[in-house]
Amino acid sequence: MDFLFPDSMSLFLFLLLIITAGFTSFVSAAFGAGGGLMLLVVMASFMPMAVVVPVHGLVQLGSNANRLLLSFKHIDKSMFVYFALGGLVGTGLSSFVINDISLDAMKLVVAIFVIYLLWGKTPPVKLTSKLWRMVAGGITTFISMFVGASGPLVGSCLYINNYEKLKFTATFSSIMSVQHLLKAVIYGAVGFSFWQWMPLVIAMVISGAVGTWFGIKLLKRMAGDKFKRIFRVVLTLLTLQLGWQGIKILLH
Repeated sequence: MDFLFPDSMSLFLFLLLIITAGFTSFVSAAFGAGGGLMLLVVMASFMPMAVVVPVHGLVQLGSNANRLLLSFKHIDKSMFVYFALGGLVGTGLSSFVINDISLDAMKLVVAIFVIYLLWGKTPPVKLTSKLWRMVAGGITTFISMFVGASGPLVGSCLYINNYEKLKFTATFSSIMSVQHLLKAVIYGAVGFSFWQWMPLVIAMVISGAVGTWFGIKLLKRMAGDKFKRIFRVVLTLLTLQLGWQGIKILLH
């Protein structure tokens, strides 16, 4: 059984991460976003960030792809296309600095921006414009390469478009699937060995698929206004946690 546990990982941690993947996928499917950041926090508590970011990205690729398959017909195709095009630019830029940038400083920057989008005055920009969508896609994909979970940032960009719940979940999942796929390509290109982590990743993706199925069921039964309130509160709490991590590093 040792081949299942990379770098002498214990059976307890192996099972904990699998269960957590299922629960956090349920959260993202039911409440729009937030599960990816929850999972990142748990993984970062037991594993080095150099491993957490690429492995977490691969797990989230599977989780978001599952959620996308269950809500595909509700995607805002224009948002997806221009976010993805911007994401390609952000990925290209990140490849030049991936080994030099401070991961922890980025956390505080992301937290401040997300809180502003959720609670501050709506930015004076035409949110349906192609330029806005491409710029947002480029910035969030670039940050995703270093922060690990760009879900709060992408979620806040979509939140101000006032989508109905299924359209939000489908569009969010499509964008996050692309971002995590690009992340896997970049980390593979710079030499990260994914193969030793594949048993864990596959088990977490399967668990995530179960959590996603239950989450989508709950989402369909939830009132739209209630969904938006819960999403806003959950995302705020997770963003504050992300910001606190950045502050602690800066204070040391």
